[in-house]
Amino acid sequence: QVHLMESGGGSVQAGGSLRLSCEASDGIHANNCMGWFRQTPEKGRERVATIYIGGGNTFYADSVKGRFTIAEDDADNTVYLQMNDLKPEDTAMYYCAKAMGWCSPVSPLEKFVYWGQGTQVTVDS
Repeated sequence: QVHLMESGGGSVQAGGSLRLSCEASDGIHANNCMGWFRQTPEKGRERVATIYIGGGNTFYADSVKGRFTIAEDDADNTVYLQMNDLKPEDTAMYYCAKAMGWCSPVSPLEKFVYWGQGTQVTVDS
């Protein structure tokens, strides 16, 4: 059973930064896809960023392009989401997820078979 553990959430002022971490119990392996998603009652679950491990291919939602960066650290079995210039509309529960094999920006959520418990990010205006 794969376990994903998120950390790094919290409350910040608009314009601030946070770095989310996702540690995978089975490690970060090539040819798998890791992603960050966020969820609010109003918008539901939204794809924020994904990375294809080993290939370096990344995807970002338009709303976070230029502000968020997803990166992998194989040595630490961790995927990070660096979030800069945070805005109140970034407030959400953030989830890490893992898909086996390739993923594209339009891959269905069901392709991500492993999910963490989430970490809350709150941005105050």
